[in-house]
Amino acid sequence: MQITLLGLVRRLGLWLGVLVIAGLFFYYIVLGLAVYQKVDDDPNFQATQITTGGSAAVDMAAALITREVDDHSWVANDPWFVPSSWLTRTPAFQQGIIYALSRFSISMTDNLARQRGSSAVDPDLDKASGFLKYAGDVWVFHDSVIPTTTSEQQYRNARKSLLAFNERLATGKATFDRRADNLQAAIESIAADLGSQSAIISDAIEKNGGGFLEFKSNAIYFTAKGRLYAYYLILRELGKDFAPIIKEKGMQNVWDNAVASLKDASSLFPLIIFNGRGDSQFLPCHLCGQGFWLLRARTQLYEVSNIITK
Repeated sequence: MQITLLGLVRRLGLWLGVLVIAGLFFYYIVLGLAVYQKVDDDPNFQATQITTGGSAAVDMAAALITREVDDHSWVANDPWFVPSSWLTRTPAFQQGIIYALSRFSISMTDNLARQRGSSAVDPDLDKASGFLKYAGDVWVFHDSVIPTTTSEQQYRNARKSLLAFNERLATGKATFDRRADNLQAAIESIAADLGSQSAIISDAIEKNGGGFLEFKSNAIYFTAKGRLYAYYLILRELGKDFAPIIKEKGMQNVWDNAVASLKDASSLFPLIIFNGRGDSQFLPCHLCGQGFWLLRARTQLYEVSNIITK
């Protein structure tokens, strides 16, 4: 009887240990998710480092990198043992922002920072474009190898290059050609990317719509949200950079409407993402709603482009 009781105690102790470890792991994950879950879509966000004589849009791009990489901590490349690696919304939102900034930096390199197509590419913007193309999920180890650098370091390098360009611009050693056709090229670049995102949303609705919980739509939704949010802030600041052109073309109202639509599209924030059918009576189709506002913003961007050509 004594041996049986001792065995029972040992068995209970073993199971108790398992339960304690499982409880601690659960607590670790839940607490970690609460700490690291950060989707910052503040529509009033402002760059704190202002370059007098520089581009407001470039300062904003640098500020967004600082906020997401350092202030909020970059989570898209966190390893499996870190609680934030279980997140979907935050990494998708952050990578959506970086993708939009990458597209903007390419537009700066190819159009806004060149006087004509035959002029030289700005070296700092060229570097920034390359850094921002770097994959967002590269940690100390990646695909069983040690990469030369992490995602965070590449994006910090991009920020340095953007600020270096702005500092040179402020001293007259860089070009920011505030011509109407350059603004048009930047606008159409954003509109084209929104068109690409709308195709991704449409494909997700067509292939996976109608389910009660469809987890792929969560990542798609917040990636699009990140892109829309970054474009909203960039376009808002481009309005300052090109204020004389906007006034000259008499398109302030149309411009404001496009900025407002991007703001509205990026501010949508459901508690749970449902990918119901578009005609469902009870199950929402959040991708449908997001897609509507995205395409409305895209249409208004092309309206701005059409006014510029007149």
